[in-house]
Amino acid sequence: MDDPDDLAAFRAAVAGTRPLANTGKVHHEGRVPPPRPLQHLADEQAALHESLHGPIALQDRLEGGDEPSYLRPGLALSVLRDLRRGRWVIQDEIDLHGLNRDDARHLLGEFLAEALHRGLRCVRVIHGKGLGSPGRQAVLRNLVRGWLVHRIDVLAYCQAKPQDGGEGAMLVLLRARHKTLTPRS
Repeated sequence: MDDPDDLAAFRAAVAGTRPLANTGKVHHEGRVPPPRPLQHLADEQAALHESLHGPIALQDRLEGGDEPSYLRPGLALSVLRDLRRGRWVIQDEIDLHGLNRDDARHLLGEFLAEALHRGLRCVRVIHGKGLGSPGRQAVLRNLVRGWLVHRIDVLAYCQAKPQDGGEGAMLVLLRARHKTLTPRS
């Protein structure tokens, strides 16, 4: 402030003030809410809408192999096609290797419930190929298929691609989490 009139005006404006006491504490505003990945949510909604309502091409009708798969009745075949093609990102996985059937079923149920709670849509369930089982039979593979079919939250499943576990794993598409409105406090 080089101008004497400005300096005089400033001193007149702050004449009745005094400095705040230094308490050594810093006052922060309330917590910043976590970011919402709006584009990611919009992309998932668009992919789901396209899978459910998009046209089915001849190639899509012919696609599919002998690998195990499941599609909830009423859903478009493109949902399963997109799952097979890897259009859904695998967001989490559970490995059931070496577990007995009771432990495997219990852990799978807990895992799927937690995945739904977290809003996950695509998960990998590793059940193994049965190479360590008596008779080299894939006991868990068949059990996991049955358990998944009976869960209302499973929309579809298919055998994983070779790089994702092949015959020893399933890709599972879960329904979207239903959002409940809670009052803000």
